[in-house]
Amino acid sequence: MITADNISKIVTTSAGPLTILDSVSLNIDAGDSLAIIGASGSGKSTLLGILAGLDTPTSGQVILDQHVLTDLDEEGRAAARARSVGFVFQSFQLLPGLTAHENVMLPLELLNQGHPGELAREWLERVGLSSRAEHYPKQLSGGEQQRVAIARAFASNPKVLFADEPTGNLDTHTGAKIIELLFELNLTNQTTLVLVTHEARLAEQCRRQLVLDGGCVVPSTGTSTASATHQSTAPSAPGV
Repeated sequence: MITADNISKIVTTSAGPLTILDSVSLNIDAGDSLAIIGASGSGKSTLLGILAGLDTPTSGQVILDQHVLTDLDEEGRAAARARSVGFVFQSFQLLPGLTAHENVMLPLELLNQGHPGELAREWLERVGLSSRAEHYPKQLSGGEQQRVAIARAFASNPKVLFADEPTGNLDTHTGAKIIELLFELNLTNQTTLVLVTHEARLAEQCRRQLVLDGGCVVPSTGTSTASATHQSTAPSAPGV
């Protein structure tokens, strides 16, 4: 589903060139789950953005769902994202002037999806928020806003879901429920899940982990670039 070959990212600063990523390579299979982990400033979010086509590398190649992102211009990358990708962010990224239902429905309308209103309500029900469909983001708790964001991300049936610190703004209890929901949907929808996290409990739920240190991949004891932790079962989603 995703291949990255020798990805490097170098930016120019007043002190000279700064290497953010240095020759990172990985392969992610369809339906797999990968956690990108490492200290602050290790290049995690930059790598996620490049894999998703939100950013471009200085050198190297990225293939996402058979699209060579590094050969495409911004318009081409945007089209590839629209066909294949969903996003969940730490800051939720909901539009404040739209209800929960409208936030989930909007990307479906942009994709000319049939019956967007009905599909949006189905997904709000799946994440346990059917009773909050007509509430605005400011009327929802942090956990509820993140569930709306997850419903929005999954409603378009993406092949890959990218999540950047999806529990970073949530308390421990709420974050644990969001984790369970993400992995239940990863399992039932066979959506490839790629996430950035600093939380061990979230990273350990993924079947594979990739550790970055100073923009470089820390070698694992396994045979693949992204190691190692395979789960025999995925957790079930509670009524979060």
